[in-house]
Amino acid sequence: MKRNTWDKSQLKWREFKEEDWKSVHEYASQPIVCTYQPWGPNTIDDSKAFVDQVIKDREIDHRTRFAFAILYKEKVIGTGELNIDDAVNLAGVISYILHPGYWGKGLGTEVANRLLQYGFKEMGLHRICATCDPGNTGSARILTKVGMKKEGRMRENLYMKDGWRDSLLFSVLEHEWTDPF
Repeated sequence: MKRNTWDKSQLKWREFKEEDWKSVHEYASQPIVCTYQPWGPNTIDDSKAFVDQVIKDREIDHRTRFAFAILYKEKVIGTGELNIDDAVNLAGVISYILHPGYWGKGLGTEVANRLLQYGFKEMGLHRICATCDPGNTGSARILTKVGMKKEGRMRENLYMKDGWRDSLLFSVLEHEWTDPF
């Protein structure tokens, strides 16, 4: 059987544009994408509101949220975010979400690596962390692949539609991280 090959050089990112809500809605409206998220599945209004909010957030003085449209072959296939949660201690949090048609191709790892590179090289952060649901083995695998270390389990730290859930906490320090680019 012939495997698809994915040219990661085709992966790009940019700031969101207003019209990107349609592409966001293509993946954010799917229940499988929202399985481990406290949001969704998105309505059209939810997807428009998300894009509107990230556009507004980039205009804030002392910006702390950097949300990027992830493009593969010029099509928006996901979102990557870096949030500065402690400017004094140079700490941030990354997150990412991709259209399920692009899962399992190494693109999530590429996005996470680019977010780490942006946080350490462009933003001068010392520590970057990420969380994931204990059942989300794909995301945990990505975080480990990009050099993050599992710090532990935060108990019932996120309220979901069906009640409280735990999160696994991963992090990497600037001096531990190896730039793959």
